[in-house]
Amino acid sequence: MKLEISDSWKPNLQPEFEKPYFQELKTFVKSDYEQHNCYPPESEIFMAFNACPFHETKVVIIGQDPYHGLDQANGLCFSVHDGIAHPPSLKNIFKELESDINKQYPESGNLIHWAKQGVLLLNATLTVRAHEAGSHQNMGWETFTDSVIKIISEQKKDVIFLLWGGFAKKKSKLINTNKHTILTSGHPSPLSANRGYWFGNKHFSKTNMVLEKNGFLPIKW
Repeated sequence: MKLEISDSWKPNLQPEFEKPYFQELKTFVKSDYEQHNCYPPESEIFMAFNACPFHETKVVIIGQDPYHGLDQANGLCFSVHDGIAHPPSLKNIFKELESDINKQYPESGNLIHWAKQGVLLLNATLTVRAHEAGSHQNMGWETFTDSVIKIISEQKKDVIFLLWGGFAKKKSKLINTNKHTILTSGHPSPLSANRGYWFGNKHFSKTNMVLEKNGFLPIKW
């Protein structure tokens, strides 16, 4: 696994890269990519960081696992490559955008334009074996991404964390709420959304209201 990661993140993350758990994680990921089809492509494992520099990060969305279907995952949580059919959770995200800010349902499911505006689209686990959900969990990625959340909480201020679903909500304990804003709701997956836990959360308009109150440009969702 190549550590191709933005220079803006390196000073904060270098201590993690040197820890024994991360060395073991690198060995595991390298081996699994050699033996199996894994996602996202190796060059996109750290896309969340490379598309969203540390100093520009103002919103964090936390996902769980990369998509494990053919050519879906692109290193950004909930996002897919251009031309790929939108997975159910992403469809519900776009439906909420339609009702919340009257944005027309987009053709592409690639969320890189969010990332380039300061939205860190962070999966808790950054890699997965093809067609095997959760196959790279508990190998060290969660330790690494928890450290990322803590570093953002400690080093920055006025960041908005969007925690969707029970898994993401557990990350709230890593965040200093005296310095940052947390918005929570159900997960956009159909199971949660159809029970009324997702639609109507208005997280996109609420995020922009907080950003503007804190003197930041709103996100063009």
